[in-house]
Amino acid sequence: MSGASNLRRVKPTESQKMPRITKQEAPSSAPDDELIRSIEPEPANAPIQRGFISDERAEQMRLQLWLADNLRKAIAPNVPLDMPLESTPEREQLVKQRFQQVLQSGKINLPANISAEQFYENVCDEIFGLGPLEIFIRSDKITEIMVNGPYIIFIEQKGRLTETGHKFLDDDHVERIIKRIVRPLGRLADSEHPLVDARLPDGSRVNAVLRPVAIDGPSITIRKFSRDRLTMDNLINFGSLTPMMAKFLEACVVSRLNIIVSGGTGSGKTTLINILSGYIPEHERTVTIEDAAELQFKQRNVIRMETKKPTPESPAQITTRDCVINALRMRPERIVVGECRGGETLDMLQAMNTGHDGSMTTVHANDPRSCFDRLESLVLMAGVDFPIHVVRKQIASSVDLIVQASRLRDGSRKITHITEIQGVEGENAILQNIFTFTDRGDDQDGRIIGEHEPGGIRPRCESRLRQNGFNFPAAMFMKSNTF
Repeated sequence: MSGASNLRRVKPTESQKMPRITKQEAPSSAPDDELIRSIEPEPANAPIQRGFISDERAEQMRLQLWLADNLRKAIAPNVPLDMPLESTPEREQLVKQRFQQVLQSGKINLPANISAEQFYENVCDEIFGLGPLEIFIRSDKITEIMVNGPYIIFIEQKGRLTETGHKFLDDDHVERIIKRIVRPLGRLADSEHPLVDARLPDGSRVNAVLRPVAIDGPSITIRKFSRDRLTMDNLINFGSLTPMMAKFLEACVVSRLNIIVSGGTGSGKTTLINILSGYIPEHERTVTIEDAAELQFKQRNVIRMETKKPTPESPAQITTRDCVINALRMRPERIVVGECRGGETLDMLQAMNTGHDGSMTTVHANDPRSCFDRLESLVLMAGVDFPIHVVRKQIASSVDLIVQASRLRDGSRKITHITEIQGVEGENAILQNIFTFTDRGDDQDGRIIGEHEPGGIRPRCESRLRQNGFNFPAAMFMKSNTF
């Protein structure tokens, strides 16, 4: 084949990428963005949540997998197919040579609707990457990848979800990719361990659900991390918060206030913790604890810990609570827990209240009041028999600030509340909003109209901020202030 001699394994720019061509698309109408393919027409009896793959598409993918498996066995016979294989120039050159030999020998006939170059790219993605997901992993446009079984893949771009039209061959194909992700981390993914949390080498968060728990086929959810770390200036430019709010949060971190970042799924909690961590002084020793390591601190004096799931080879389990208890023996100035979701919350609060000021964690909640209530529930999950008013006092004396991150209906992410916990009066916690976001509706393009406003009351922590060199004018917290 004439095009075979020019095959290259390169990372093309978005404008250089060759569009995929299917029977439903003519070359002249192929999309500029190959992240999205046309959706195949589905028969009326196709399961709507599982989707469908045509015989022609399945045959093409079956050929890709067959060739990829044979080439991979030839260049790395000792590496199982469900383990990742590092891409090196030598290996890629060997794959290219063998691929050309196969084409020129006439042993396979490429489908008419795909070029040799694109077929070669797909084969390399199966050998060295995550198969059909590799195109999304390489793209900086995507913030989330969602695989709903083998035949339905959604992506998130700019806060919007879109079905891509890309597919796996079958359930086994999806499970192979899941195992490639989790096996290097020492975790299992099979019918006995169908719920998996993991991460990619770049820190992106991965969750997978396998059969028999996944009814419509194995699912994968990948929360991608930007290659370029977001900064506070980026959040200001996005309209997530104002410069005055950013300066206030910087002062709170430097002044060692204990902070809970609250928010729903996909609201940007981890991103915000990463950004706030940039204000931690270099000399302070920080211990981070996560289920799957995502936090990316820039300081050198950081100890990173990750929980451990039991495996047949190593049946011991190390929980977040175990890590928090151990962290107290490591002489940390600060402890940062990726997310509190159970009994470790009690240990975290006690650490905050016993010499580890400036600690941070995240909690799933929709607003600051719900966050406080959820903290109560999480403390009780530790199995302690505390009266509820004791739990509330413990929270109020440990946590200084709740920062509420929200993903709004137009897909934008904003800091909607910066709230101070001022104590407990009777049976009720006293929460005071220092800054809030006021939603005033949508414009004609569906974008939210609104602005951040001060709460109108100076925070009780102001004297502590002043001790650390932050002298904010009173007007900064007044509602008449124009941001």
